[in-house]
Amino acid sequence: MDTAGGAGRLDMRPDDLPDGLVIADRLGLVTCFNAEAARLTGHAAAGALGRPVERVLPLEDFDGRPWWRLTDPYGGLATRSGQPERNLLLPGGREVLVAARYVRTRPGGPVRRLVVTLRGTDARRRTERSNAELIATVAHELRSPLTSVKGFTATMLDKWDRFTDEQKRLMLQTVDGDADRVTRLITELLDVSRIDSGRLEIRRQPVRLDEAVRRHVETMVNGGCAADRFDLRIPEPLPGLWADPDKLDQVLGNLLENAVRHGGGRVTIEMDRVPPTRTRQEGMAVTVSDEGPGIPEEAMQRVFTRFWRGSDRGGTGLGLYIVKGIVEAHGGTVTVGRSSGGGARFRFILPAGTPAFLS
Repeated sequence: MDTAGGAGRLDMRPDDLPDGLVIADRLGLVTCFNAEAARLTGHAAAGALGRPVERVLPLEDFDGRPWWRLTDPYGGLATRSGQPERNLLLPGGREVLVAARYVRTRPGGPVRRLVVTLRGTDARRRTERSNAELIATVAHELRSPLTSVKGFTATMLDKWDRFTDEQKRLMLQTVDGDADRVTRLITELLDVSRIDSGRLEIRRQPVRLDEAVRRHVETMVNGGCAADRFDLRIPEPLPGLWADPDKLDQVLGNLLENAVRHGGGRVTIEMDRVPPTRTRQEGMAVTVSDEGPGIPEEAMQRVFTRFWRGSDRGGTGLGLYIVKGIVEAHGGTVTVGRSSGGGARFRFILPAGTPAFLS
């Protein structure tokens, strides 16, 4: 077929298309039946050519009604240009996504060619299952802190005068902590939704990543972790970053919490420059490794997918999926491997440098 501009010819065959393609002539006889259509329907192309399209594709809706009788492309309204994509059933109950285009000799004229596309529903079903699992996981994780909040507030309202100030403070601190947990879960859910849709917003500004690392470690030490459990290896000087500080805090928080919760022994945080190449600008790398049991080789391909959990110690399984989404939204990369101590080793690289007007 000719290209749109007529400047050359596009060497493409119907079998090259990823979707099923069925074309019928003005009499409704099949003139094209590509390899994907044959795979989806289970009919050989040779046996389909020259046969009526409604017999080659005996499609039905979910109420058992024949689709061709409902749509009637050759005898229906002459103003119609086709049918939007919808779920239909092949013989045997196999579900396919079907769309049609009516090519007419002139506006309002008879149908000269009928073009039908077919797609499998496996990808859509996987997406629907994944979304259902996401909702179920987050709902389960929300139930525990909300139950706690409801229990403590109801108890305080009912028996306020019987509690000492210290008991009230303890219960309010628990409620405050559970509220923070709910907020984090909702933030994770929103981030997953934005990553999936490609709408994750990055608000860039100058960032000192070494300061952010030190701040996170200090917070974890203040939260009860032993100071000697962390080994910071931060050289000087380091290049500046033009990045979203809040999003990078999420990345660092997830990686450090994973190392402390699921790993073991000392947690090592290393930062270093990544020299530029012909295809990549200068970068800055952060490596977080532990001395725990590590991640099995066969599981490393799944680490950055939804709901992957390295152990049975709770969590939504969304943290590393969000880490990957944030790093890639900054134009960086993140990898997982095994540390020299046998534990897990996560390393992400971000493009370094700041805009010229800030230099």
